[in-house]
Amino acid sequence: MVNKYKTSKARLGWLFSMALRDGKASSKRLFLFMASIVLGIAAVVSIQSFGENLKANIALQSKSLMGADFKIDANQEPNQTVMAIIDSLGGADAREINFASMASFSSTATTKLVQVRGIEGKFPFYGEMETIPKEAAQNYQISKGALVDATVMLQLGLTVGDSIKLGDVILPIAGQLKSIPGSNAVFSSVAPTVVIPNELIEQTGLIQMGSRVRYEYYFVADEKTNLELLDKELGPKLDMENADLDTHTATSQRLGRRFDNFGKFLNLVAFIALLLGCVGIVSAIHIYIKEKLKSVAILKCLGATKKQTFLIYLIQIGVLGFIGGLIGTALGLLLQQLFPLFLGDLLPVDVQLSWSPQVIVLGILLGVLMSILFALYPLMNTLYVSPLQTLRVQETASEKSRLAGSLVLLAIFGFIFLFAYWLLRDLSYAAAFVGGIVITFSILTGLAHLFMKAIKAFFPDQWGFVPRQSLLNLFRPQNQTLILILAIGVGSFLISTLYFTKDLLLAQAAVEQNSESPNMILLDVQQDQQKELAALIAKNELPVLDNMPIVTMRVESIDGKSVSDIRKDTTSTIRRWILNHEFRTTYRDSLSISENVVEGQWVSAYDNSGRVPVSISENFADDAQVALGDVMVFNVQGVMLETEVTSIRAVDWSRAQMNFSLVFPHGVLESAPQFRVMTTQIPDEQASAVLQQQLVAAFPNVTIIDIRQVLQVVEDLLNKISWLINFMAFFSILTGIIVLLGAVRTTKYRRIRESVLLRTLGARSHQIMWITALEYIYLGVLGSLAGILLSLVGSQLLAWLVFDTTFIPSWVPFLVLFPFLVVLVLAIGLGNNISVIKSPPLVVLRKEGV
Repeated sequence: MVNKYKTSKARLGWLFSMALRDGKASSKRLFLFMASIVLGIAAVVSIQSFGENLKANIALQSKSLMGADFKIDANQEPNQTVMAIIDSLGGADAREINFASMASFSSTATTKLVQVRGIEGKFPFYGEMETIPKEAAQNYQISKGALVDATVMLQLGLTVGDSIKLGDVILPIAGQLKSIPGSNAVFSSVAPTVVIPNELIEQTGLIQMGSRVRYEYYFVADEKTNLELLDKELGPKLDMENADLDTHTATSQRLGRRFDNFGKFLNLVAFIALLLGCVGIVSAIHIYIKEKLKSVAILKCLGATKKQTFLIYLIQIGVLGFIGGLIGTALGLLLQQLFPLFLGDLLPVDVQLSWSPQVIVLGILLGVLMSILFALYPLMNTLYVSPLQTLRVQETASEKSRLAGSLVLLAIFGFIFLFAYWLLRDLSYAAAFVGGIVITFSILTGLAHLFMKAIKAFFPDQWGFVPRQSLLNLFRPQNQTLILILAIGVGSFLISTLYFTKDLLLAQAAVEQNSESPNMILLDVQQDQQKELAALIAKNELPVLDNMPIVTMRVESIDGKSVSDIRKDTTSTIRRWILNHEFRTTYRDSLSISENVVEGQWVSAYDNSGRVPVSISENFADDAQVALGDVMVFNVQGVMLETEVTSIRAVDWSRAQMNFSLVFPHGVLESAPQFRVMTTQIPDEQASAVLQQQLVAAFPNVTIIDIRQVLQVVEDLLNKISWLINFMAFFSILTGIIVLLGAVRTTKYRRIRESVLLRTLGARSHQIMWITALEYIYLGVLGSLAGILLSLVGSQLLAWLVFDTTFIPSWVPFLVLFPFLVVLVLAIGLGNNISVIKSPPLVVLRKEGV
């Protein structure tokens, strides 16, 4: 037994020593194989590690994010039942009323849309309200001052002591507000936060009919309180009264899921870079093993078994994968330090970065598994080498090798699917990802084949020797032309698609620059203000494009089943927002340009017979589980309105204009309490500033939204996100470069022989240089063009199927990315061959042993 163990150990030692000895002779080439996967692993590890750190920090700082243990909030003033629940909890420790409004600053004669937060009590109880000066956070309620967003003060040139006008109240600015729990960075960029004492809210006169006001009551719980049980007990009761209980843990979980989804997308982008590196491994190992087949045959002549020869090279790949995994993991842990710089203010918390053992193990395992899996296909050839191949080369594969190759391919796709599922936690999404990878790689390979066939079919025989020879080099045996085109194509496809998609998103939100498109919306216009307001707009020689009546209402029952009964029904599939939402509806006699009837008939006026007709949007119909002819009762501010669904509309919600889930005909809501929304078209920023100043002075309750400013915020947000996405996509380009380097190094031997042969036949150095340069220019052009063209097709499909818009491609990928990749490929190719070109043939032959 002991002898058997010693023999086994000796054999294993021999295998490792043989693998090491053989690997030393090809160390430079094997190093490039390893480098192919390093960047992909670094990308996956960096995103995975940062995602875990972010979720952990959000969980740890959940109380600081809310500022309390839990809160009760409502979109309307709480009724007696809600107040009784609040009292039963010992009363709120702090309360807040918040809404959007216009603020004016007399010192700079400017106006700004802001989010007013009227706070009473010592909020926040966790975290910090960060102000300059620091004491302003404690003194503003006593001094009856306002805390104004620090960025706004910087932009408008405001200083502490200046005044701010909110409605009918003028307050001194007590301090700059740098941060406060409960604020949203994205929303704050549209409507920055202004904090004032709660007792001044009523004096502003800003809360009127139609105002979107949120009432929030904050609580500090003792250590014995089970917040989850409290939510289960009080949540349903508050839902019945159109209020909600939110705990700090639930808030952090929602926030974590949002960033988790974005992280999953980035992980897939990184995983594609890793797959591309593995494609390079397949190609490089294929040629490496092919050159080693005679060595394998000699080993078998000397008595080595096929298992031993197979294990020698498998050990080489496994060790390289382990080293690559280690390097990639270390690089990924360093790269995550850059993520806060990319995301900046988008992060809800200050992320304290740490190293997770699970992520380190993931990186190393990925390196070993991916290297071995993708190298198995070419490695299988060593199993079917006969000793006779020391004398001849067997080109055709046996049936056994084909079967083994098929099993390896199944294992590769199985691993990709399982890893994608682990990232996405959804079978259908994982299957779609694998399908997308297969389709993308297949199309790029097909395009490469198409280009190559086109060159063969229309070969330019009339060209000179240099360009013809460079084209012929593309068809050189084992030149890996397809692999090179695929590597360049995938990188250019990823970056171009991300760029085009960002353009699509911005185009969806863009305002058409014609006189008929509104770019300013005036909210909360009261009935008795509309004539004067319209006159003020006309005085500035601007049009009133829309003057829409708005009536608020809630769903009371659906097909005879009350909202309270639906809430109690655990089998109901009706979405909760339908039951809880306060709908802002309108009435008109015609459709707008952003909608069309897909079912039923449009009713323009009610004839006072039968139920009241109502037109609903498609998303409302789906979420409320209603169809044509169904009966719904709405609570119109205390009056029950029985309606029948007479039409369903497809609404383009992406258009920068007012759209509605519920639209009524004329003759129904005219006498109901209502307010107005008006729109106009502003030619430039100066005209916008002048009108806003006049409106705020004359109608302080009116909220003004300049759509162009909102779109600028959207564009800035997309640019921030796209920086990170492009950074991750660039890993594919870098991986492609390494694959390219590996492929060039692998074929260097053949290029040396060709160079020597051409120079022996009289070719000059500059001719060989041009042949090499043109060959790599062709590769760069074919690869990057294939990727960009495929991204154009993909973006067009996105425009048709997802965004339902016209796709106007940008020229940036063609003018910037295309020449950059061509020059990069050219530099790599020439850099590898320049030493060979410059040396005399005899020196090269001696150096390379040809």
